Amino acid sequence: MAEPQPRNVHEGAGSGDVEDEVQTTAKSAEDRKAAAAMASLDARGDDASTSNAVDQEAVSKAMKSLGNGGAAEKKEVKKVKVDAADVALLVDELDLTKVKATELLKAHDGDAIQAMKAFIAT
Repeated sequence: MAEPQPRNVHEGAGSGDVEDEVQTTAKSAEDRKAAAAMASLDARGDDASTSNAVDQEAVSKAMKSLGNGGAAEKKEVKKVKVDAADVALLVDELDLTKVKATELLKAHDGDAIQAMKAFIAT
């Protein structure tokens, strides 16, 4: 025996998928761009082999740029003598790890005030 349905429920009204029923609006351009990218991932075209080749090129190009970016970032670290008291100050006040505080101080020539201002500004 089937249970009676409430009056406000209609059979076949929705697909039953929560994502279809919840309608969210993107609040920023970045959100809209991300939503469009996600929608394009779901869409299947007839040119699946062509898009796969293009995607492989994009992936390899992105991986190469990521590999080079990390190496360039390591070279930027200056050889600056950093005071332990300044490191402790940044660790206590900004809740950073000692390594991160040291890197931040080295990037700002050991100046704790400039390092704090730069950390807060970002």
